Amino acid sequence: MEEEPLLAGSINQGSGDYGTHNESCPHYPDEHTPRSRRLSYSVTDDSCNVEEDADADLYVQQAVVFIEDAIKYRSINHRVDSGSLRLYRWYYSNLCQWGLGLTIAVVLALAFIERPSSLTYTSDIRVKPKPWEPPCGMTEGIEIVCLCIFILDVTAKGYLIGWEEFRMNKWLLAYLIVITASVIDWMLSISMLCDENLRVRRLIRPFFLLQNSSLMKKTLKCIKRTLPEIASVILLLALHICLFTMIGMLIFAKSDDPKQNGEWQTYFRNLPKALSSLLVLLTTANNPDVMIPAYSLNRGYSIFFILFSVFGTYLLMNLMTAIIYNQFRGYLLMSVQTSIIRRRLGIRAAFEVLCCPGRGHTSTQAEGHVERVAVNMFLKVMERVHMKSYCRQAIVKAARRFPDGFISGEDFQRLFNELDKDFVKEHPPKPEYSSSGLQHIQYVYSHYYISVLGNAVALANVICICTVLVLNAEKSASEKNYFYMEIINCIFILYYLIEMLLKIVAFGWKGYLSYRNNIFDGFLTVLLLAIQIVIFITFKIPYVDVDPVPRHVMALWEMIRLVNMLIVFRFLRIIPEIKLMAVVASTIVDLVKNLRAFAGILLVVYYMFAVLGIWLFQGAISPPSNMSLVSNSSLENITGPYSMECGTFEQLEYWPNNFDDFASSLILLYNIMVVNNWHVFTDAYARYTTDWSLVYFVVWWLTSSVMWVNLFVALILENFTYKWDRSNGLSVEDVERIAYQSTVQLMFKEHVKEPTEEELLAQLHQHPHLHLSW
Repeated sequence: MEEEPLLAGSINQGSGDYGTHNESCPHYPDEHTPRSRRLSYSVTDDSCNVEEDADADLYVQQAVVFIEDAIKYRSINHRVDSGSLRLYRWYYSNLCQWGLGLTIAVVLALAFIERPSSLTYTSDIRVKPKPWEPPCGMTEGIEIVCLCIFILDVTAKGYLIGWEEFRMNKWLLAYLIVITASVIDWMLSISMLCDENLRVRRLIRPFFLLQNSSLMKKTLKCIKRTLPEIASVILLLALHICLFTMIGMLIFAKSDDPKQNGEWQTYFRNLPKALSSLLVLLTTANNPDVMIPAYSLNRGYSIFFILFSVFGTYLLMNLMTAIIYNQFRGYLLMSVQTSIIRRRLGIRAAFEVLCCPGRGHTSTQAEGHVERVAVNMFLKVMERVHMKSYCRQAIVKAARRFPDGFISGEDFQRLFNELDKDFVKEHPPKPEYSSSGLQHIQYVYSHYYISVLGNAVALANVICICTVLVLNAEKSASEKNYFYMEIINCIFILYYLIEMLLKIVAFGWKGYLSYRNNIFDGFLTVLLLAIQIVIFITFKIPYVDVDPVPRHVMALWEMIRLVNMLIVFRFLRIIPEIKLMAVVASTIVDLVKNLRAFAGILLVVYYMFAVLGIWLFQGAISPPSNMSLVSNSSLENITGPYSMECGTFEQLEYWPNNFDDFASSLILLYNIMVVNNWHVFTDAYARYTTDWSLVYFVVWWLTSSVMWVNLFVALILENFTYKWDRSNGLSVEDVERIAYQSTVQLMFKEHVKEPTEEELLAQLHQHPHLHLSW
């Protein structure tokens, strides 16, 4: 994922020139150098060699930082003097960035401890014990330390880009405002002895997570630009619901015959009830319940509900998915274009500082000035760049192939194409044996069909476990016979052990560990063998007259269950052997690794809605004092909004779903996002509070289920299509060998336009701190 750049967007040409020299080093005449340019801190011819040596380390340091910016898609618009570059590299060091990330995680996690605390074993309000409340000053002390770190963070960013650029960056200004508001609110909490009911800073804490990820900002910007198109479809959905609501109220109007008023009484009694009923039907959560009363009277009424679902659920909702996918993908392409430009700009900037006139090459006036970089200087830079080792090796290897020892601008850019290439893992050569027996074992156990046989044995093991589970499903732990299951497990584990040892012989120790599926198999095999040995030592054989009362750390049945679960888990070894499953599994892994920005924004939305839910609905639902009456479905002596009708909050015993603390709020929001039975929650909170509570839940449904889930589905489709197209011409072994690096930039790289050299030079000329002379 992209790292957070110090500056994204604005370039101020009037900024001061930090860390540069004022002298200029005249070079060849303009008529002989049609494209000649030099750095503003170049020196005169008389002292060029002396000052060149003095500035050598600065040039190398600048090139190193620019290349690291390019690798991480960061902006290069920061100070370039020696001291600032050292601070810059320290700021983006793993220690500093991990520390900042940990600080953000800590400040967000405070919501679980602060009042109302989530530190209880259950959220069921009927049996929930009083939670432990931290003493005043505990969470506040942790929070002020985090805020001080954020103050240092924004101060460092402001210094490195300069005040002129800082005040033009909206994100950094917002960062400063959020920190200021948080400190003020923290001071109010301390002055009120932590007894305040509303902590505004809890609502704005997710901003710290947002501002720390460049890709998350881009995603948020793309979502904002996509909102007009989404709003048009939502407006069409609203029109669709309103139209069918009016038609439904006309069709299912109150009749003089009470037997025909079932639909009116339950779902179309008034306008708000009718609207909410059809809104829930749009998500299919109350289908077919909503039409049963009318359908029982006349099957013709089903046409109304079918037409509503066909146009709303299957046409408009799927159209929403298509629009989100199409529009968001277009805007994401624009963001990826910016990332590609940043990479090319950083590489070009590194080339410019290394090819300063008088450094790295020589030329004559007759030949004209051709800008090049000496290979030895480039290799010196690459030694100091923090990057993946295999990329560094590939770039260095390519650089050493230049016969004349110099690299031109185009070749310099081309060298870094290695950053976009997949890493192909090469397996070590197989050991050579002189023994014919070992050679035969090597031939057999390095064959593909041995893996097929291993998968078949693993499947047979799982089938045996399933059979035993079915036979023992109705038996308690004391009634089960462990003997046969243990014999079966021992036989299969023995086979797994023999298979592992013979594969080690065939491939060698390093060759065996070079395959990820072998590591997976070997680890589980050793673990299964260790547990089985513990069972033998602890419970003996053949487990006759075993005391059902556990006298050990783990009972026999629990240990056997653990073995069986590991065996079932080991069956996942078949995934790399089947091409489609391998691609699907790889897609899931890439989504987890590379699409964290989208999950991060969802986390921000969850966090903010959970805090709002606590503010609005904390303690709104409380169980009746006499729960026995409720359990007996008798409400005659109970007053209030309680309802024991079938399908209600109380009858379904949804008591753990509430907004009484932060953890339970997150679970409740997730349940609504899934939309199954979400109308139960809206109905309950409408009864316990007001009908206006429906606005909160509908907005959350639109944000999470309609917009975010559709967006995530679109991104899954794009990622899977990309990976499937790449693997189309590959065998199963090739798919297993390639470690896909499907970053968002790589996914859309084919569709973005590469910047021209003129565009790169124009942007470099506008760098606020690195002035280039033309």
